[in-house]
Amino acid sequence: MAVLSTGPIENSPVSGARPIQQVTVKLINRDLVNSSIILIQGYFLNGLRTLYALEQIALAPNAVATRNYGANFNAYEFVFTTSGPAEESTDISVWGKNGSGVIIDVQRIVADEQLES
Repeated sequence: MAVLSTGPIENSPVSGARPIQQVTVKLINRDLVNSSIILIQGYFLNGLRTLYALEQIALAPNAVATRNYGANFNAYEFVFTTSGPAEESTDISVWGKNGSGVIIDVQRIVADEQLES
């Protein structure tokens, strides 16, 4: 079982609006035979670490899944727990998007940049 975290992501308002309104999570299982399971936990950080998104996904062999979560908070964090036979072949990326759905490059985290716990 691997536990990956984005770490805390700052999202304070700029000119009255938070830069990120939505977070898109992309999951990919590169294993051609085995499946994996991913537990997604999203937290908003406002002096307390409060769980607001909780989802478990069974990802079939060679499959891709996309999930969208609101992120209109001053700070947030996502934690991913992967398990199953294809755990090592499962990659996760996190993309922050503004209110128009445009990806904001400074708030993106790809598989190689995630923190392992």
